[in-house]
Amino acid sequence: MENEGNQCTCSSPPPDIHISPPDVSVGSEEPQIQAAQPEVTTINPGGATSPNTKLCGYLSKQGGPLKAWKSRWFTFEEKSCQLFYYRTAQDLNPLGKVDLSRSTLSYPLQGEEGTFHIQTPERTVILKAPNRDAQMYWLQQLQLKRASYREQNAGQLSQPKSDSQSLNGTPSAQTGPADFLPVVKTPPGLVGEEAASLPAPGTNNPLNMSIKHPLIELQNTMRSLLQRQSQEVRQSVFHIDAPCDQNGSQKESSKMPTPESSVNPKCEKMQENGLIHHLSSISQHRKCNKEKSKPSPCSSPVPESSVNPKCEKMQENGLIHHLSSISQQRKSNKEKSKPPDLKETKAFEQTSQLEQEVKAQKELVFILHKVLEAAQLEKQTCVQFLTAEGEHERLELLRQCERRAAELQERLDSLQVENETLRRDLSERDAHISELQENIQLLMQKNQAKQEVILKLSEKLTTCGTDQQCTDGVTSETFKQLTHENENLKDDLKAYKTQNKFLNSEIYQLTTLWRKSSEQEKNLIVKCAVLEANNCQMESRHLGVLQKLQEREDLNPEQREAVRNLIKDMVQANKLNLISDYDEYGFRIAIDYKVEDQKLLSKIQGLEVRSHNLLNHEECDGSLLARCSQLFARTDGELSSSPEVKNLLRTGLPREYRARVWRYLIQTRTRSLRKCYPDRYQKLCEKSRSSPHLVPRQIQLDLDRTLTSNQNFSAPSSPLIPQLERVLQAFSWQNPTIGYVQGLNRLAAIALLVLQNEEDAFWCLVVIVEHFMPQDYYTKGLVGCQADQLVLKDLMWEKLPRLMAHLESQKVDVSLITVEWFLVLFVDSLPSRILFKVWDAFLSEGIKVIFRYALALFKYREEAILKIQDSAEIYQYLRLFPNTIADGRKLTNIAFSDMNPLPMKMIQNRRAVHMERLHAEIKELENLQKAYKAERVRCKDTELDTLTSEDEEEL
Repeated sequence: MENEGNQCTCSSPPPDIHISPPDVSVGSEEPQIQAAQPEVTTINPGGATSPNTKLCGYLSKQGGPLKAWKSRWFTFEEKSCQLFYYRTAQDLNPLGKVDLSRSTLSYPLQGEEGTFHIQTPERTVILKAPNRDAQMYWLQQLQLKRASYREQNAGQLSQPKSDSQSLNGTPSAQTGPADFLPVVKTPPGLVGEEAASLPAPGTNNPLNMSIKHPLIELQNTMRSLLQRQSQEVRQSVFHIDAPCDQNGSQKESSKMPTPESSVNPKCEKMQENGLIHHLSSISQHRKCNKEKSKPSPCSSPVPESSVNPKCEKMQENGLIHHLSSISQQRKSNKEKSKPPDLKETKAFEQTSQLEQEVKAQKELVFILHKVLEAAQLEKQTCVQFLTAEGEHERLELLRQCERRAAELQERLDSLQVENETLRRDLSERDAHISELQENIQLLMQKNQAKQEVILKLSEKLTTCGTDQQCTDGVTSETFKQLTHENENLKDDLKAYKTQNKFLNSEIYQLTTLWRKSSEQEKNLIVKCAVLEANNCQMESRHLGVLQKLQEREDLNPEQREAVRNLIKDMVQANKLNLISDYDEYGFRIAIDYKVEDQKLLSKIQGLEVRSHNLLNHEECDGSLLARCSQLFARTDGELSSSPEVKNLLRTGLPREYRARVWRYLIQTRTRSLRKCYPDRYQKLCEKSRSSPHLVPRQIQLDLDRTLTSNQNFSAPSSPLIPQLERVLQAFSWQNPTIGYVQGLNRLAAIALLVLQNEEDAFWCLVVIVEHFMPQDYYTKGLVGCQADQLVLKDLMWEKLPRLMAHLESQKVDVSLITVEWFLVLFVDSLPSRILFKVWDAFLSEGIKVIFRYALALFKYREEAILKIQDSAEIYQYLRLFPNTIADGRKLTNIAFSDMNPLPMKMIQNRRAVHMERLHAEIKELENLQKAYKAERVRCKDTELDTLTSEDEEEL
């Protein structure tokens, strides 16, 4: 069917059409729509249309209840990235439109030729081009138009980014199709404005009418009738007049260049006749000048002619030369045009023979020259000998002749030696030639034998051919069928390759558009997070102002009631917000105060925490993920003790890598123990099942009190509760000296939340208690924990002297607050996002991290604590303030920068000193207890001696 229901009838005219004032001559009241002057179509040398080419043309659209093909005029509007279609190119109102901004393009191989699909989220439009080239042209142009529209839209919406934030290696979508398919040339007469001047196909077909839009059809028909009345010649709204010259004649767009080799004989003849005529006129002019120059007896002397005879002669010579060159050129052309015959070949053979004779004559002349030179030299010597005056000169000449004779003899000897060597070479070559002749004879004999074999085989084939005539007919038919199928398969393969290339280009473009859309989505998410964070800050400030207003005493009861109602409404409105109150690990983001007066404070803290998380989430998570991925890629999943790893663990791991890193850190500490005791956890769990009476009952009592602020442990039916019970029972069998103490349940619960495995959580608890914490830390006396509290006080006197002096003046003992921090590693004391950062560094560096964060907490709120002057308020504030910290980065910076130096050796030395003192105090207490017990026993004995028995009383 023709899905045109979602298009507006005429909400906006198509591109390049503007509304002009009504035509007065026609007398119509409706405004006449005229076509704007379209842009000129230009074609690049490669065949691709330039960006300013208008995309329009006739296509067949499948629609209607009969699924018939209807001819429609399609034109693309670049501003809205929509494809409008009309019944004809002269229509006023469009029948519908297709949104290309969110569409995908494809074409079937089994369908009709030229068919392609435009699939949008709402529907699928099936179109058909006149041929395959027009189909590929439309598909490529629609791809390019869609990509350019998305790029322009993205450029308007997105903010400018730096080069570091841009996607590296992401090519533009404009170059996408060229990498997969060659650019299809513009099909002439089928696409563009020139197609509008052609008659519309299917105009006489009654099925070509649009049934769904009769009003639009009526408007377009009325307009065409009015145009026929007002204009003698009907032109298309997309018609372009060809440019004319000054005389009004149309100029041709391009002419085929004539080759240089082709010469028009008529032009040559006319040129030659003109030159001959010019030459004859010059000669006649010269004769006239000569006759005029002769003196007559009765007339006066004639002046010299103005014509220079030298110039005339030069001009005549030049024309003659030009005429001769033309005749020579004609002769050469005639000679070139004549085909080669037998006479020329014979002449060529004769010339070659003559050249060989000339060569032989030249060699003979050269030899005669040499003989003549020798004779001249001999004659010269004889003349010198005869003309010599004295005997001395003659002797000298004889000596020269002897030396020359000796030299000639030596030369003769060398030539003889050379002659002998040449003879030897000649004999060797003769022998080699004889061997080659023998080989040739052998080969000839083999060839004759093979020819005989071939003749015999051919005779056999002729005899067998009569028997296989019936089978040959069958094989020829099957061979034809196979060749026909092979050709069909080749055509199908070619078509599939073309379709595959087009689909690759479509996938590439859609992937590019998806990447850009994801970038825009990320930018919008960041903007939304910033706006939401600002909103949370404004709400928290508003609630803070209302809280301070509520605490004022000068308010009358009506004002106080109005403020209370306003606060109540805001708290209830915030409860209706869809934002979750829990983080990704299930912890409550803000403190759930039970007291009604402090619920407003809880809401303010929750808003502050959320605003801070929103502002820091995008800038932290992306960089941390990139650092972790690069680090694991370099180390092949194994971390080494490097400064980079140390800084990463101190900064805090992203959730995607936390379980992996924790598991690696735990395995490095327990590798030897696991090798010695394989399946240790399973055996311990079996022990606890076989003897449940030996398991501490306190574990069962503490399960319901574990992490009450976490939704994974708050429900009694949570699957993590039985896992936690098994982990604690196994640890009580692993370390019987400790067994179970309160606080271990929270450590094991944190390990279960992160590692999501019972055995890994068990080994994490073993590493914390037996490797990181000192001895006697979780025993009944908590001696190790008490020593660390004394060490913390010493460090606070060094790092925070003002705060310690204030706490001493108020008689506040910080160990009553901090002992829980050390026993459970800040669980239920810090917000979860900061708590896991503390554990990341703790599992790598040990208990030194707990000292750093404890000092950093007091430093973070030092000024606020100094303002409190009541010990009870200080205790209450110290219990609550760690959970109200919003800026985790600031706390981490204080812990690892402001608290330096804090070496582990210093902590160990001070712990050893305090342990000795505590052990001495414990011994002294034990001695006092023994003495007290002995005194009690002695007192009881004396009382028994003084008391009378019942028998004695009766007596």
